[in-house]
Amino acid sequence: MIDGFPYRNQGDAIATGDPAAEAICCYGHDGVERISFGDLAARADAVADRLLGRGLAAGDRVAILGLNSIDWLLAFYGTLRAGLVAVPVSHKFPGEVLDHVLINSGSAVVLVDDPRRLAAASVEVASAPLADIAAPGGTEWRPRHERDGSDAAMILYTSGSTGMPKGVVLSQDSHLWVLAQGLSNFGEHSDDVSSLVAAPLYHMNALANVQALVLAGSRTVLLPTFDARLFLRAIADERPTRLTGVPPMFALLLKERELLETLDLGSVREIYMGSAPASDDLFAQLREVFPGVRISFGYGTTESGPVAFAPHPDGIPTPTGSVGVANPAVDIRLVDHSGRESGDEGVMEIRTGALFTEYYRRPDIPSPITADGFYHTRDEFRRDEQGFFYFTGRSDDMFSSGGENVYPRGIELALEEHPDVSEAAVVPLADDVKGSRPVAFVVPAAGATIDEQALREWSLTKVEPFAHPRRIFVVDSLPLSQTNKVDRALLTRRAAELAGGGR
Repeated sequence: MIDGFPYRNQGDAIATGDPAAEAICCYGHDGVERISFGDLAARADAVADRLLGRGLAAGDRVAILGLNSIDWLLAFYGTLRAGLVAVPVSHKFPGEVLDHVLINSGSAVVLVDDPRRLAAASVEVASAPLADIAAPGGTEWRPRHERDGSDAAMILYTSGSTGMPKGVVLSQDSHLWVLAQGLSNFGEHSDDVSSLVAAPLYHMNALANVQALVLAGSRTVLLPTFDARLFLRAIADERPTRLTGVPPMFALLLKERELLETLDLGSVREIYMGSAPASDDLFAQLREVFPGVRISFGYGTTESGPVAFAPHPDGIPTPTGSVGVANPAVDIRLVDHSGRESGDEGVMEIRTGALFTEYYRRPDIPSPITADGFYHTRDEFRRDEQGFFYFTGRSDDMFSSGGENVYPRGIELALEEHPDVSEAAVVPLADDVKGSRPVAFVVPAAGATIDEQALREWSLTKVEPFAHPRRIFVVDSLPLSQTNKVDRALLTRRAAELAGGGR
């Protein structure tokens, strides 16, 4: 149990101040569904009762498969209230990956919004319609399974860009600690805050946001899935004060010029981005569309949670592109590739109350937790003289070209400095001589036309010769993965196709 925090189970962390206040508004193409805080708690109890009526034992895993919805959230909270373990599953997983997740998690039942989502799976597993499990009304109360703080609350599966997804086990205490930290972000006027969430709930970014809002008594406007036009209409109709998401989502919003110019978006006071790098150009464009809005850029991992950085304690404004200074509730250090502390540039290691327990049933994967309790993130950062941190790349994305280590994010930042470039993504292209060579995909700035040769020559003035992109492909937008980050695997395949067949 977290000191001074009244909850032992994340499923109970629902605000009780005004039961009639709206907790969730699910805004979709087919209409709007709403639920109050009181009904959210009551129907979560009904879900718990129905699951326990299936004879599930303490710690049994319950998979949740579907688009964002009120039913999805009811299933999540009800699963935890019953003393079971929630397993959010991506509805974008192909059959082979879905099989792996269901087998690895050993889920006793899959709660699914559409049975066709299980058609791609070859493994047999019990299933039940989400709508039935989450329906209003309940049955007789059944005793809940008691769970300790160290017991698993949920298993979140990583995107699996380098292999089959890993199940990240998060205990009750790990995420209760996150919620306890998050309450301080809302202050006394939490009922005046409403957030628009469109990232998938099976991902930490969206799930942690919604959990924090529900506990604080703040309203959530939830989209079933991200759609730029629907997102903008939800702002105009539902008047959220805060927008959340990952940078590629906001880049797609900026392409909807007609809606941006005609809809009333004036309710927005804050934009929070996280989970992926953002260019300076994106910040500048967002400030044009949302003048006077506070834009913050955060960082978190599934393994260590979303609490890592904070504003400067002396009130120094966070520079554009920085994630802030180290949060006083966590320990952060930068290390070199041999694990030695490296001063103000290196791979970030973090020690926090939100650390994961293990990769579920994966003894083949070495633990990324150091002997002294730090999580080795593999994310590269630099720290300036005022203590502000800047994400500079992912060591997993690093590749070798002619014996030189190439870090894509550094090249992307250089390309994004060009006034004609809005976004950039750099991936390796196989090369018989050098092993691989960097190529880039770029999105033009509004009204700009990009000349590949000229941009390549310009890049040579910004990065080392071995790191400059040998080809630059112009695209309307960068493709997104199932977690709404740039899909580097898809771009790598696309680069091979384009380079092999000509431009």
